[in-house]
Amino acid sequence: MDLSERDRARLSDAIRASEARTTGEIVCVLARTSAVEATTALPVLIAAVVSLALPWLLMAFTTMSLQLMLSLQILAFLGLLALSCLPRVRVALIPRAARRALAHRLAMEQFVVRGVARTKERTGILIFVSLAERYARIIADEGIAARVPQSHWQGAIDMLVGHMREGRVADGFVAAIDTCGAVLATHFPVTGTEPSELPDRIYLI
Repeated sequence: MDLSERDRARLSDAIRASEARTTGEIVCVLARTSAVEATTALPVLIAAVVSLALPWLLMAFTTMSLQLMLSLQILAFLGLLALSCLPRVRVALIPRAARRALAHRLAMEQFVVRGVARTKERTGILIFVSLAERYARIIADEGIAARVPQSHWQGAIDMLVGHMREGRVADGFVAAIDTCGAVLATHFPVTGTEPSELPDRIYLI
């Protein structure tokens, strides 16, 4: 699911409005999936196992010619490979715990890649969503984590997940940004005119 230009503009405005009340920085990342890149061998394995077993089943239950069996074996391999390469199918083949672990790893990678850990006062947070895994997480840098327990972000995470289920991803991000901004404003209120250290935008990966 791609966000429209209007939705991206809404999120940028929401980030700027929240950051105007605090010295903290907010970064948002929306991933289509966290699992596809980590499971490239799985479709090949499934297609190979099924296609290798197919001739034995055909020999046991039919009088089909060897040439036809081999032709069906090739078609089965190619068909299953194409099907299991579809992102939704591939993700569905991965156990739920593994999907969440992959999503968590990608969130941590994005925390580093997007520079959230490089703010002057270590007061950056990442709002991360992976759509295929229905996974949402808020990661706070050490300056925030020292003063704000992780449980304080649960309300924003619940809103993100709830809006995802309804297909309103942009609304979920806006609500989460506002909630996080309120928490940051309480613990890290703005003290003057300070430039934004990180881009006020959402990253789509």
